[in-house]
Amino acid sequence: MTKRPHHTNPYASSTYKSAAHNYAAQGTRQDDTRSTEAKALLKAAKMLQDLQNGWESGGLKKIEEALKHNRQIWVLFYDNAVSNSDPARPASLSTNVVNLANFVFKRSMEILAAPEPEKLNILISINREVANGLMARKTEPSK
Repeated sequence: MTKRPHHTNPYASSTYKSAAHNYAAQGTRQDDTRSTEAKALLKAAKMLQDLQNGWESGGLKKIEEALKHNRQIWVLFYDNAVSNSDPARPASLSTNVVNLANFVFKRSMEILAAPEPEKLNILISINREVANGLMARKTEPSK
C-alpha cells in the first residue's frame, strides 16, 4: 500500500472535477442556447431578405410563410420573457423583449394587410441586431 500525504484527499479532487465539469457544461448550454437563438434569428432575417429581394416573384404565400416563421421565433422569445424563468435576467430586459415581440407581431400583420417590401426592413434589422447581441453576450468575458 502506498502512503499518501495526509493533505491529499482523492475524493475532494474528484468532487472538484465533477463540479467544474458541471459548471462548464452549464455555461456551454447557455452559450448553445444563445447561439441557437441567434442562428434562428439570422435564418429568419435571411428568409425575409430573400423575400424582399424577390418580391415581384414571391407572392402572398411566400410572404405568409416568411412572416409566420419569424413570428414563431418571436413567440418563443415572448413566452420566455413573460415567464422570466431566469432570476439573473433583469426585469427591464424581459420588458424590452416583450415590447420587441409585440412590435414584430404588429408589423407582421401590417405587412399581411398591405404588403410592401420596404416594410420588411425593420423586421430584418431587429432580427440581425438581436442576433448580434446574443452572439456578443456569448463572447463577453464573465465577471
